[in-house]
Amino acid sequence: MGGFGGLFGFQANKYKEPVLVSGTDGVGTKLKIAFLMDKHDTVGIDLVAMCVNDIAVSGAEPLFFLDYFATGKLSVSKAQEVVKGIAEGCRQAGCALIGGETAEMPSFYPDGEYDLAGFAVGAVDRAKIIDGKTIKPGDAIIGLASSGLHSNGYSLVRRVLFDKAKLTVTSRLPELNRPLGEVLLTPTRIYAKQILSLIQDCPIKGIAHITGGGITENLPRVFPQGVRARINRKAWSVPPIFQAMSRLGQVDREEMYRVFNMGIGLILVLSANAEATVLEKTRALGDQGWLIGEMVSAADGKPEVEYVD
Repeated sequence: MGGFGGLFGFQANKYKEPVLVSGTDGVGTKLKIAFLMDKHDTVGIDLVAMCVNDIAVSGAEPLFFLDYFATGKLSVSKAQEVVKGIAEGCRQAGCALIGGETAEMPSFYPDGEYDLAGFAVGAVDRAKIIDGKTIKPGDAIIGLASSGLHSNGYSLVRRVLFDKAKLTVTSRLPELNRPLGEVLLTPTRIYAKQILSLIQDCPIKGIAHITGGGITENLPRVFPQGVRARINRKAWSVPPIFQAMSRLGQVDREEMYRVFNMGIGLILVLSANAEATVLEKTRALGDQGWLIGEMVSAADGKPEVEYVD
C-alpha cells in the first residue's frame, strides 16, 4: 500500500481496506449567468462542489481533482479566473488539484463562451462506506442549508427570470438584497470537510446531496425499500430566490421541490437518539441545520418522499 499512498499523497495506513470513489460532473447552464455577468471566478467552485459533494456522501475523503476547460478561442484572463475558482474549491474540499485539459475548438463554441467538466477521486474504508442500508422507520432526517440555487435548474431559472419575467442580471427584486446576477452566481456549498468531521463522531446512516431532481428525487436514492421519508416543509425557511422563482414563473410547489434544493443542500439520515449531537456539531462546524423529518414505514415498499405542512 506504500505505492497507493505515494500516488495519491495521503497516508494509506489510515485506511484498513481503502476503496476509491470517483465522481464527474459539470456546472451546466449556470455558466450562461457567468457569461452575462462576465464574472468567471466562482464557477470553478461550483465545478469542484458538484463532484466532491457526490463522493463525500459515501463517506469518502476527496483526494484529488482534475478539470476540463473547452472553448472556441482561449481567453487567458477568463481561463485564469476559472482556474482560480477551481483552486479555491479544492482548498475548501481539502483535495489536490493535480491537472486537467484545456481544449481550444474554433467555431465549436459561441464567442466568449466555454464549458467545464470535472473529475474527483476520494477514498474510504470499505467498512465505513455510508450506503443507507441500515436506515429504518424512526430515524431522524436533518437538512443542512444550501447557499442558494447551487448548480441545478438553471435552464428553468433563465426561462422564468429572463425569458418570461424579462429581468436582467442587474435587476433587483423585492425579495433579494443584491442584483439578480450576483444571487444566481452564488457558489455551490462544499460539504466535504463537514461530512468527514460529522462521521468521525456521529452515526450517520445515509447522506444525500440535493442536486438536480431536488429533495423529491435525490433523497430516496439513499434509503432502502420498505421505508419512506416524511419531510416537514415548515421545518426551515425557504430562501427568497426560490420564492421569487415560484412567484414570477407560476411554478407550482411540487415542481419546485422536484427541480431545486429549496434551501436544503445536504440531507443526513441518522438514529433519532443522535439528532441533538449532530445538530450541535453542525452548528459548531459553521453550518445551519434543521430537523426536517423522519423515516416512516412504506406500505407499498417504494422508497419515496412524502411532504407534510
